[in-house]
Amino acid sequence: MEPIVDFSILPARLRSAERVVTVAVACPADSHTEEVIERSIAEQFARFTLVANTAKADIARRLAADYPDKVTLIVADDDDDAARHAVKEVREGRADVLMKGSLNTDNLLRAVLNKEEGILIKGSVLTHIAVADVPSLNHLLFFSDAAVIPYPTTEQYDAITRYITDTYRSITGGDRPRVALIHCTEKVSEKFPLTLSYEELKANAAAGAYGDVEIGGPMDVKTACDAESGAIKGITSPVVGNANCLIFPDIEAGNTFYKTITLFGGATVAGMLVGTTAPVVVTSRADTADSKFYSLATACLKAINKQ
Repeated sequence: MEPIVDFSILPARLRSAERVVTVAVACPADSHTEEVIERSIAEQFARFTLVANTAKADIARRLAADYPDKVTLIVADDDDDAARHAVKEVREGRADVLMKGSLNTDNLLRAVLNKEEGILIKGSVLTHIAVADVPSLNHLLFFSDAAVIPYPTTEQYDAITRYITDTYRSITGGDRPRVALIHCTEKVSEKFPLTLSYEELKANAAAGAYGDVEIGGPMDVKTACDAESGAIKGITSPVVGNANCLIFPDIEAGNTFYKTITLFGGATVAGMLVGTTAPVVVTSRADTADSKFYSLATACLKAINKQ
């Protein structure tokens, strides 16, 4: 099967899996979530358990009435109750993916991270993986962390590297991720402790910690994604100009990159939280309906390939 190189292939690939994914949605009360649910049903890869706040349940009730064989409705007392019930659907194995609707992210994360009733894997790191379909690239571009970890420690960088390489394989079907460790300079220096962490990641990769992978850095984004830039700088690495996974030094760099490629580069970006027992789709309020749809589609493909 050919690797997935852009988002347009995702729905057909999901249908070819011949497995309908069950998605638990907390507070589906906005038009974008409504559109994503109906589009996913039309594309025949998902069914839904909608956990609605009783005070704003009109959309959920309408969807349950229109798609009785594809939508199950649970009515909750408020947003926090809806988050708890949606997480419970995942924790107890009735749903494969968790998705945020119109509630605040904090409400959902409280339920996700609850030590007794949440879905964070014990001892794991919660992080965010983004997947970008960039018009100027002939492959999908994965990057982290743009949303969760402010300033990763070496241990967190290690977890991010494991997650991003696993996610790359499960989404694209590719077998050898090329990971660039992003920084403003190619030099390793104690002035930038994160570059010392990068050296540990490269040692881990050499020891086989991340499977079959190419990893290089520190390097800037242009060097990672543009072979000519690397050649001019005299940097030789299989990653230079060919990176399909970018690990950013901190949330500020990752988030700025996220917003910049969507606004100025015409990219569509999908994203999910990992480190949990199931993928969690938590999109930005400013994300387009396309972005939210492909966030769900990538999470569903990850859930299928986890089985």
